[in-house]
Amino acid sequence: MDKRSFLTRCSASPPDRSFGAGAAGKLTLTNWAGNIHYSTENLESVGSLERLRALVKRHPRLKVLGTRHGFNTIADSNAQFLSLEPMDHVASLDSAKRTVTVAGRLTYGQLCPYLEAQGFALDNLASLPHISVVGACSTATHGSGEKNGNLSTAVSGIELVTAAGDTLELSEQDDGERFLASVVGLGALGVITKVTLNLLPSYPMQQYVYEGLPLRELTEHFDEIEGSAYSVSLFTDWQHQQIEEVWLKAVIRDGQRFEAPAEFLGARRAARNLHPIRELSSENCTEQMGVPGPWYDRLPHFRMGFTPSAGKELQSEYFVPRKNAVDAILAVEKLREHLGPHLLVTEIRAIAADRLWLSPCYRRPSVAMHFTWKPDWGAVQKLLPLIERELAPFCPRPHWGKLFTLAPIELHRSYEKMPDFIKLCREYDPQGKFRNSFLNTNIFREA
Repeated sequence: MDKRSFLTRCSASPPDRSFGAGAAGKLTLTNWAGNIHYSTENLESVGSLERLRALVKRHPRLKVLGTRHGFNTIADSNAQFLSLEPMDHVASLDSAKRTVTVAGRLTYGQLCPYLEAQGFALDNLASLPHISVVGACSTATHGSGEKNGNLSTAVSGIELVTAAGDTLELSEQDDGERFLASVVGLGALGVITKVTLNLLPSYPMQQYVYEGLPLRELTEHFDEIEGSAYSVSLFTDWQHQQIEEVWLKAVIRDGQRFEAPAEFLGARRAARNLHPIRELSSENCTEQMGVPGPWYDRLPHFRMGFTPSAGKELQSEYFVPRKNAVDAILAVEKLREHLGPHLLVTEIRAIAADRLWLSPCYRRPSVAMHFTWKPDWGAVQKLLPLIERELAPFCPRPHWGKLFTLAPIELHRSYEKMPDFIKLCREYDPQGKFRNSFLNTNIFREA
């Protein structure tokens, strides 16, 4: 089935994001995309810290089930799930310090309008606002912009419940390396109940899209393109020696709007709103065409309340050093004939370096290539090793919450702080209460 026919069929039957009943009437727990059926239906909702601490003490194995936007089994459990869905509030706002503390299940879609109403903003957002703050930060989910860190870099404080049921508070100011180890914790250190985020004054933005950037211009002017706006996203299907869409998101400073030229390195300014997957309607996307709007309604690609991306899809993503970006892009482009039948779109973004131990951008400015696939795991599972082989010279780091086939030994080679992280996990969780098959395989390397 070609891409247009596939997308037409998907748009006619949008995916069910809710928990449904299985054949025997049992609760069926799946992830956002429906490609993961979790290994237990044992789910208990938690609305208070006291209740959470008691349940953590009681259960020998457990995981927290968040907004379920992961594509692999990093959040799976074969024993017990806890849901913090009732804990979806803003705990406090400190206007003087310019920080906000949020509970463990609050989503960016809930938080951002609140911040805007108070005159504040975050420095970056992911492509979609549907995800929880804690889940996104725990897996180093990111937005775009060569000077912007991933979402985890906004965190200045964490509250978590350890395996013993104790409450632990860590801050950037007081806890140094221990804090840097815990922000991108992959759910291995404990249950995060609150995070504190650094804020900026609210700012307006504009968004423009350009069509048809020649691949030659990208490779010759990559730094110029990445530096052309506050946030830059490049979308391609690799089939036509070009970047199909360039999304430029610009901050309006002191009332000075960004004047977008009719052409940009051979690409033409779009005359209408577009979707990153060109065959889909732009109705689900944030406003373009230079229309000013608040930061939280321009930084994401997709609007809250609408199906993001294609809906029925799989995702994988690899981070390479910024200095190797062009070579890595050309390496993947060689696979275009293999990718074409199974790919919906690839997004290329730059992200600033950080100091968070298990962040894919740890101590290196990075460029990420994000692949959105048709939901055929059999085909994707065969393609990922081809991509990983082409990227191998650049020491790729995968997104922790998406699909990859890199061997655990390769992951350990990529993260110099991995031994220290494992040591800290064993301090907080000596019996492995928060571990699962994914963590044992990829982090702890146990059978």
